[in-house]
Amino acid sequence: MLEGKSYRLKFPWVGVVNRSQADINKNVDMIAARRREREYFASTPEYKHLAPRMGSEYLAKMLSKHLEGVIKSKIPGIQSLINKTIAELESELSRLGKPIAADAGGKMYSIMEICRLFDQIYKEHLDGIRPGGDKIYNVFDNQLPAALKRLQFDKQLSMENIRKLITEADGYQPHLIAPEQGYRRLIESSVVTIRGPAEAAVDAVHGLLKDLVHKAISETIELKQYPALRVEVSNAAIESLERMKDTSKKATLQLVDMECSYLTVDFFRKLPQDADKGGNPTHSIFDRYNDSYLRRIGSTVLSYVTMVCASLRNSIPHRLG
Repeated sequence: MLEGKSYRLKFPWVGVVNRSQADINKNVDMIAARRREREYFASTPEYKHLAPRMGSEYLAKMLSKHLEGVIKSKIPGIQSLINKTIAELESELSRLGKPIAADAGGKMYSIMEICRLFDQIYKEHLDGIRPGGDKIYNVFDNQLPAALKRLQFDKQLSMENIRKLITEADGYQPHLIAPEQGYRRLIESSVVTIRGPAEAAVDAVHGLLKDLVHKAISETIELKQYPALRVEVSNAAIESLERMKDTSKKATLQLVDMECSYLTVDFFRKLPQDADKGGNPTHSIFDRYNDSYLRRIGSTVLSYVTMVCASLRNSIPHRLG
């Protein structure tokens, strides 16, 4: 002002009349001072037209309004900061977990509850609520049937092998009607090859179940608070799966062995009987076991083994379940 320069104000100016030192010394109260201030602006010609916008009271109203506007403009940022802080605290609380019980009973209850949550998540994977369990069905619906279909019985049912087993089974006394022992040996040597796909199915399911254990462990949030418990639960689950794997594999192989040892008699009873199948005992052993006769035996055995494969395709999943 002394230099005669003009400046654009960010906010409008407001004139006020400060209390004099004399008023302060005389303890003039603020009400009287404000009244005298209003009278001054109302009676002074230079400020009379500005009187409504002059004085400490008007200044206080303007400052209050400005402060209110500033506060309102800052509220979204403050709310954002509060929400961010709350989220960070909740995240830390989630990482730290709930308060640990002090007594033994409370600790045991907490452990059992966490194990229950893990079991529930694991079951949801198996039931298809969570991903992963469908791969087990793929083993039964695709892998096992495909492995059984790929089995080759050319070696077991070759003309040379059929003749050899039939001859050895008959021994010095040829069979009268049908070479039952020869059939049994041929079927056994063919069916026993199913053990490979059966064991592979058990191993595949076992591997998938182990993967689901690891998934369920990582998805059980409560276990993150207790690393030692997490390791124990994981080890216990894997050990249990190992025991069940051995039991399942033993039961599955028993199914195959039962098919080897106990033949379905009705299958052979339904076969058309041929009086010449036994051959003529007066002929030499090589004449009796001609190629046509041996091919019929091989065809019969192959049909039976195919039936066994179809049966095991359905029974093995039930035994594993």
